[in-house]
Amino acid sequence: MELYIGNTVWANNNQGTGRTIQQTMSEITAMGINVVRLPVAPQTLDPNDPQGKAPYLKNHESVRVPNARQALEEFIVAADQNNIEVMLDVHSCSNYVGWRAGRFDARPPYVDADRENYDYPREDSSCAATGNPDSVTRIQPYDKEAWLNTLRELAGMDQALGVDNIIGIDIFNEPWDYTWEEWKTHIEDAYAAIDSVNPNLLLFVQGVSATANNQDGTPETFVEVPHGDEFTVPNWGENLFEAGDNPPDIPKERLVYSPHTYGPSVYVQKMFMDPAQPECADLEGDAAGDADCNIVINPEILRSSWEEHFGYLRDLGYAVVVGEFGGNLDWPNKAALRDQNRWDHIQPGIVDGQWQEAFVNYMAEKNIQGCYWSINPESGDTGGWYGHAYDPISNTAGWGEWLDFDQRKTNLLNILWGNQ
Repeated sequence: MELYIGNTVWANNNQGTGRTIQQTMSEITAMGINVVRLPVAPQTLDPNDPQGKAPYLKNHESVRVPNARQALEEFIVAADQNNIEVMLDVHSCSNYVGWRAGRFDARPPYVDADRENYDYPREDSSCAATGNPDSVTRIQPYDKEAWLNTLRELAGMDQALGVDNIIGIDIFNEPWDYTWEEWKTHIEDAYAAIDSVNPNLLLFVQGVSATANNQDGTPETFVEVPHGDEFTVPNWGENLFEAGDNPPDIPKERLVYSPHTYGPSVYVQKMFMDPAQPECADLEGDAAGDADCNIVINPEILRSSWEEHFGYLRDLGYAVVVGEFGGNLDWPNKAALRDQNRWDHIQPGIVDGQWQEAFVNYMAEKNIQGCYWSINPESGDTGGWYGHAYDPISNTAGWGEWLDFDQRKTNLLNILWGNQ
C-alpha cells in the first residue's frame, strides 16, 4: 500500500535518509534494469482506502505521497521518464491477505495458520464475502468479477496517465489454489477483459501448484494437481506442466508464461534433502529443519524439475519470463528468527547461493529472462538487491533503510544478462 523507497520516517533520528524515487531510478537503470514488475492489491487502486493514507504511511515526509493510488501513478510516470518498462502485477485479493491468497476469494484457514513464531497469520481477514470462519473480523470481498474489473482498470492506465511504458499485466500472483483447468479458463477470461480495453498489452501468466482448492472453505477436500515427477514439487506459481498439452485459447503472441521458483531460503523442498540421510527423504519445510536434515543442492535434479514445470514451453516457442526468483544469500543468517533457530545446523551463506547460481545458468542456457525478487530489501525471506540496515537480531530499527547493492546478486544478474 506504500512504495517504500529506503527513506523511512524514523531513520537517522527522524531526519530520513534523503533517498528519492529518482535516485533509485537512476541507480537501477545504471545497473542495467529496464523492466520492473510492480505489485498492487485491489486497495492500491482506491485513493481513499485508509491503509494507503496517514497515519499508516512510513516514508519520510520529504518523499511521502498522500495515498497509495497516487504513489502507484507517480511511480509509473517516473519509470516512463527513465525508460523503464512496467509490468503491473495483481499481487493479491487483499492487502491484508497478501501472497498467501492463492485464489480470488481466499478465506481462512490459510496455509500458514499454525506456523510457529509467525507475526502475520491474518486469520482475521478474508476475501470471501460468505462462508467465513468465526476468526474473520475483516472482509475485503473479492471475486472473479471484481478481478476482471481490476484488470480492465489496469489495462487503461497507460492512456489515463499518458505513458507508453506499461508492457503488460501479470494477471494474478501465484494462483496456486486452482487446478490448471480452472486457471486456464480464468486466463481466457482475463484476456477478453484486457483486450477489450487495450489490445497492445501482454498477459503474464503464472503457473499453479501441486494442490488446489485448499482455501475455498473446504480445506479437507483439496485436490492433487499433476506436475510430473512426484519428487520435484513445484513452488507456488511454478507448475505449468499441463500448459503444453492444454494451453489457454488466446493469441500466442500476447501470452507470456511467467513461473515463480525459489530455493531453500524461501522454502526447503524434499528434493533438497541430503541422500546420505535416508530418514529425511520425504521431509520438507519446517519438518526437515526440526529433524536437523542437511541440504544438498543438486543442479541436475533442479534442471529436470524446471524443465518439466516450465522450461519445455520455451522449446515449444512460447515466451517465458520468470516472474519471481531470488533469495537470501546469507541464509539461514539474516532470516526470520524462527528460521535461524530451526536451521542453525546449516552452514550459512552456502546453499541458497548454490541454488541461485544453478538457476541463472539454466535461464541463460534456455534464453529465459526473469524478474529478480526484489529490488527493495523489505522482502522477509529473500531480502533484496539493495542491502538492508535491518537485522532481526542486531538492528531491528534499521527496517526500511537501504544500503548499497549486494554485489553477489549483481554478479548473478550479470550472468543472466550475459554482460559479465
